[in-house]
Amino acid sequence: MSESEDAAADGGDADARRAYTVRLELADEPGALLGALEPIAERGGNLLSVFHERGALTPRGHIPVEVDVECTPRQFERIVAAMRDAGVNVVQAGSDAYGAELTVLLAGPLVETDLSDTLERLEAVESASVVDFSLTDEPGVDALSSARLRLATTEGAAEDALERVRDVAAEKELQVVEPLVEGEA
Repeated sequence: MSESEDAAADGGDADARRAYTVRLELADEPGALLGALEPIAERGGNLLSVFHERGALTPRGHIPVEVDVECTPRQFERIVAAMRDAGVNVVQAGSDAYGAELTVLLAGPLVETDLSDTLERLEAVESASVVDFSLTDEPGVDALSSARLRLATTEGAAEDALERVRDVAAEKELQVVEPLVEGEA
């Protein structure tokens, strides 16, 4: 569907175009960024900005990329769907934006209990995403380490994310220091 057909489908209002932000995780390989951006041009979106932080890695070892695009709501849906169809890891898209964050501390044998598995299982929560992770592993402390884990969650889903953290931690014999939740003493 062309841009004019999209505008007509949105009620014919040329002002229906608005800015959206899409957060992606890309593999550090040639062509990954280009492949992620092609659906924007192919579906009539206007690329406003790209923030590609090649020096930083997500907990899964990918590069975080933030893309601002101007388009109609219908175009945006099609752009995001095409990105996902192309295998691009879309972490956050427009109205899917995470509205809350929480930080927890984990302590124990994090490395020995397969840190990658722990992070993958926490990322499997549909209403949450690991947005920051830092590990402290002191030599001579009998394989114990600690980590700060920041999760972005959709509104009202913090308890679900915390429950997953608790379950994984209990299975791996890790200690969890949870954030205070509003209303708790």
